Amino acid sequence: MASITIRNLDPEIKQALRERAAANGRSMEEEARLSLGALAMASAPDFPMLPVDGTTASNPSRQLLAGKRICLIIGGGIAAYKCLDLIRRLRERGAAVRPIMTRAATEFITELSVGALAADTVFTELFDRQAEHDVGHIRLSREADLLVVAPATADLMGKMANGLANDLASTVLMATNKPVLLAPAMNPQMWAHPATRRNLETLRGDGIFFVGPNAGEMAESGEAGYGRMSEPLEIVDAIERLLDDRPKPLAGKKIVITSGPTHEPIDPVRYIANRSSGKQGHALAAALADLGADVHLVAGPTNLADPDGVSVINVETARQMHDVVHQLLPADAAIFVAAVADYRTEGESEEKIKKEEGGIDALTLVENPDILVSVGKHSSKRPRLVIGFAAETQNLREHAKSKLKRKGADYIVANDVSPDTGIGGAGGVMGGDRNRVTLISKAQIDVWPEMSKAQVAAKIAELVVEALAEIET
Repeated sequence: MASITIRNLDPEIKQALRERAAANGRSMEEEARLSLGALAMASAPDFPMLPVDGTTASNPSRQLLAGKRICLIIGGGIAAYKCLDLIRRLRERGAAVRPIMTRAATEFITELSVGALAADTVFTELFDRQAEHDVGHIRLSREADLLVVAPATADLMGKMANGLANDLASTVLMATNKPVLLAPAMNPQMWAHPATRRNLETLRGDGIFFVGPNAGEMAESGEAGYGRMSEPLEIVDAIERLLDDRPKPLAGKKIVITSGPTHEPIDPVRYIANRSSGKQGHALAAALADLGADVHLVAGPTNLADPDGVSVINVETARQMHDVVHQLLPADAAIFVAAVADYRTEGESEEKIKKEEGGIDALTLVENPDILVSVGKHSSKRPRLVIGFAAETQNLREHAKSKLKRKGADYIVANDVSPDTGIGGAGGVMGGDRNRVTLISKAQIDVWPEMSKAQVAAKIAELVVEALAEIET
């Protein structure tokens, strides 16, 4: 396929692509690539058309930043280069970015590159004759919806915590009456220094918001630890959460969710498990948190990052998951997405079972506690809404309806995980990014079309909103 340069597209097409990319949480280049891929598949008779929905567990289709004004203060650290991508990501989502650079920041990236990406003037000097004729530092601090400092160096944090204002960046931060988000970045020793820790607590007490820092390798050779600035998309997510003024229909509602597989040890090396990736449960936790719920995610072993805004408790076995779920009760709703192992070995070997010692002739299995039943039929702490999941390979509706009755659930979300579904590639539904589910309750059976797991999560979140509202009224 020939190379495509986005800037050579017609302005109308470019703007439509920008809006679509922002809604889907992708770069314009990625959106163009996926759109062309979907178009190619649609025109080929041997390939079914796949919806290009672009939703992910951490970024459902939305455009929270359209029309928002971000004042980006770029501090003097090597991580300043990430701000070039941050500006691009913010503008893709419809935000206007007005940059301020400290003098040290101009040693790492240029005003020209920042201004070109932001499509705005780059402000650097406090005593700028043109900018200050109308008290520009006050105007800069008040016109924005949010001030973002990235990278927030130890120097900038120290100035803010101690009320110093001797350059444009620190003066704007002192003069603002808008929320401020810091993305710290510094050497691990600087981050751990008692002065930085004191400044951090002072700023938190002043109502300043933080994203990061992350752990990892530093620019300096041989240095590693906490101090890496959060990645641009992590900062964008934090900005979206701060500026999200949508109604929160699940605010004040406590929801418990299970996700992923459980691992039932045979010996210190081997275990019994299944193919669950945790993608659907984690996506649902993120979708419910996005609607304001107080979400507690009890997660079995997965390779997924913790969803933003969610309290995560990691467990390994079915018995651990059972105990944690019951410790979290009471709750307004409980949703059991985890593919819990039905059985465990009767006695776990304390040493690895060796082949030369005769190997394993047979494993004696005992049944694990049924978490859904224990909550769905709880005598005193049953949540007002209980939803279970059923992964089936045959007779999907019959098995799901039986499970609904036996386990005391209000809804069962059933999906066919047999290999011939054609969903999810080699890993099937339990490892892929797409799903096709059937929602079953006492009153009805609702077959949903194939969609991404993030879209399934969004629809289930809507169901939770409606079901809890109906119960309350």
